[in-house]
Amino acid sequence: MHTSYILRRLLQIIPLFLAVMVLVFVLVHLIPGDPVSAILGDRATPERVARANRQLGLDKPLIVQFGLFVNQLLHGNLGESINLKVPVLRLMLDRLPITLFLDVYAAVLGVLMAVPLAVLAAVRRNTWVDGVIRAVFQVGLSLPVFYVGLQLLTLLGARLGWFPIGGYGVTFGDHLYHLFLPALTLGLNLAAVLVRTLRNSVIEVLTAEYVDFARAKGLRSRVIMTRHVLRNALIATVTLLGLNIGGLIGGAVITETVFAIPGVGKLMVDAIFGRDYPVVQGLTLTFAVLVSLVFLATDLIHARLDPRAELS
Repeated sequence: MHTSYILRRLLQIIPLFLAVMVLVFVLVHLIPGDPVSAILGDRATPERVARANRQLGLDKPLIVQFGLFVNQLLHGNLGESINLKVPVLRLMLDRLPITLFLDVYAAVLGVLMAVPLAVLAAVRRNTWVDGVIRAVFQVGLSLPVFYVGLQLLTLLGARLGWFPIGGYGVTFGDHLYHLFLPALTLGLNLAAVLVRTLRNSVIEVLTAEYVDFARAKGLRSRVIMTRHVLRNALIATVTLLGLNIGGLIGGAVITETVFAIPGVGKLMVDAIFGRDYPVVQGLTLTFAVLVSLVFLATDLIHARLDPRAELS
C-alpha cells in the first residue's frame, strides 16, 4: 500500500547522501593537522613526510582527491583506514552491531522508564507526584550526556562495583550486563524527552469524549488507559521517539568513548583524533543513511497507529 511512498523516500536519500558527502569531505580536510603528522610524529624528516603523502594520495589537489573518493563510493568502496590499514567497510561491519545493540537497548530502557512515569504524572497531574516526576526529568534533560555517564560510571561502576565500567562482553547476557550503564545513560536522556510529551498527550486524551463514554459504559480504568488513552497518546510520542533514536546514533559517539565500548562511535572519535579521513567520511555517510531510514520507519509506524495520517 505504501510502496510508492517508501520508494520516493528512499530516492530522497540520494541527494541527502550527495550533500553529506560533499560537506563531510570539506569539513574533514578543514580539521587542523594531517594524517601523516599523526602517523609519523613531529620529528619525521621532510622526505618521509613527502613519501607518505604520495603513498596516501594526499599530495594531489583536493578536487582530485574528491574525485577519487566519489569513484570509490560508486564502486561500493569506502576506502581503507589510514591508521589501521583495514577496509573501512570491514571496520564498520565489525563495530556497527555493537552500536545498534546499544541504541536499541537505550531506547527500550527509555520507553520502559518514560511510559509508566508519564501516565502516573498525567493521572496525578498538578499534585506533588506530578511535580517530582517533571522536576527530576527536567534536571535530567538539562544535564549533558557525558556528565550523566561519568556519574553513573563513578558511582555504580567504580565505587559500588555493580556493573562493568567498560567493554562489551561475549554472550547476549554479557552484552546486556556490560552495556547497562551506557544504555541507561542514553535511556535517561531519552526518557526525559518522552515523559514531558507523553504526559501532556495523556492528559489531553483523558479529557476526550470517547474516554468519558468508555467510563460511562463501566469499563475498568486499566482497560480505558491501555485500549483508548495510551494508544492515542502514543501517536505523537512515537514520532518524537523516532527523531530521538536518530539522536541516539549520534549520542553513541560520546557514550562509547566514556565507557570504552568498541562501537562505531568510539571508532569515529579515534578516527577524528588520528586524522583518519576515510574512516570519518565513511562513518558520517553511514550515520546519515541510518538516520534517514529511522525517520522513514517512524513515519510508517505513525501512519499505522493513526489512520488519519496520510503518507504523501
